Amino acid sequence: MSTNSRSTAAADTPKVATGVVGLDDILVGGFPRNRMYLLQGDPGVGKTTMAIQFLLTGAAAGERCLYVTLSETREELHAVARSHGWSLDGLAVYEMYAGEALTAPEEEENTLYVPAEVELGERMRALLEEVDRVKPSRIVLDSCSELRLLAQSPLRFRRQLLALKADLVRRECTVLLLENPTSVGGDPLLQSLVHGVVSMEQLSPIYGAERRRLRVTKLREVAFRGGFHDMKIEKEGVVVFPRLVASEHKEPFAQTTFGSGVVELDALLGGGLDRGTSCLLVGPAGSGKSALATQYAVAAAQRGESSAFYAFDEGVGTLMARAAATGMDLAPHLQSGKIHVQQVDPAELSPGEFIASIRVQVEEHNARLVVIDSLNGYLQAMPEEQFLTAQLHEVLSYLRQQGVVTILVMAQHGLLGHMTTPIDVSYLADTVVLTRYFEAEGRVRKAISVAKKRSGRHEDTIREFGLNEHGLRVGEPLAEFHGVFTGVPTYDGQPQAATNLDGARD
Repeated sequence: MSTNSRSTAAADTPKVATGVVGLDDILVGGFPRNRMYLLQGDPGVGKTTMAIQFLLTGAAAGERCLYVTLSETREELHAVARSHGWSLDGLAVYEMYAGEALTAPEEEENTLYVPAEVELGERMRALLEEVDRVKPSRIVLDSCSELRLLAQSPLRFRRQLLALKADLVRRECTVLLLENPTSVGGDPLLQSLVHGVVSMEQLSPIYGAERRRLRVTKLREVAFRGGFHDMKIEKEGVVVFPRLVASEHKEPFAQTTFGSGVVELDALLGGGLDRGTSCLLVGPAGSGKSALATQYAVAAAQRGESSAFYAFDEGVGTLMARAAATGMDLAPHLQSGKIHVQQVDPAELSPGEFIASIRVQVEEHNARLVVIDSLNGYLQAMPEEQFLTAQLHEVLSYLRQQGVVTILVMAQHGLLGHMTTPIDVSYLADTVVLTRYFEAEGRVRKAISVAKKRSGRHEDTIREFGLNEHGLRVGEPLAEFHGVFTGVPTYDGQPQAATNLDGARD
């Protein structure tokens, strides 16, 4: 059964932890004890690494563990372990090659029976003798593909696995079978025999590094978190990033406002952004969106609150230089840890890993502001639009329930006049702030307005704003202009114009 709830049955079933970061969370504690499980996936997806982690976790808990290999040598297994900084000295390794002859001289072979049936039966007996010698509580059998070749027929393969399953479960062993599936979805015959199935996949995007993910397709007795979960292979082993379920992360928080440190900007927003809401900053490139987001992070740091800034479009050095040019020194806040800046490469970072990073900042470092700059870069990490909006909705719901203010930056295509966006996510945001260029008396200026705010009142005015070495400045409403958002407005006031907020005077 598959569910996102934490059932009583799941809590009452004795479990064995896998030791794989994130997987035990998906399994609600681990695999039910003394059962047989199937770990299937193409070569290179991380099955052997995960299996070793499973055994090392048992060995660390004082359990006896056995790795049965039919396709790799002992030396190859030790090489895999060394690449992760592990030692297999605490594990028993049994080499059982499918291609190895049982009898020596050819004339001594028994011709009264089918050779494959005799050989397979002998190997199963030899395996059980090794199990009785080691007395393990955890066993990895690598791989079922070799046993299938040895059996030569599906019927014989099924009979031997059923017998092996009964013998090992009777000996109170938790068994992990590794399998390289020969068809899409794997072998239904094999999947029907085991207690649970974990499917691992490796995806190859047109550009960027390969991406891995897994899915628990079957697990009897207990609840588990369904769906695909991103994963990666690191120095520490396989790391799984459980799919975010926002409803599982509700925390009480005070319903207060989150100020920017700029009085006029807060007034435009009806007092500021409300905690537990999201704000979309949308406008053409260079119109001040990132500076606005940075202003909120700096103001939070000055109040002693932490922020997490995810930069998809520029490096940390560029971000710091741009902030310094507008009077915001990020260096002391970065050193104190009040502002965490992570440069994100969409070609290398999976969406699941990105969400896991956000959760670490919110749950472990108490970040009260999360900035995603920009959604255009985020879109590159999640090319399918329908999946981006679904995942973004879940992320915003999670941050909302944590009382975190989320600022999303999106660059529109174009500079003046009609603007287009690569994807419409305005309906997901609680507040939408528009920035625009407009021309007046031979100068390019910037305007700012609030299009919506679900959580309360806000000004419906269009104000001029600018950036200079003294910081961000918001001017009076542009009451004497009309058509500002067209880019070339009409001035209805007196010949003299207001001060240009970027520092010059008309």
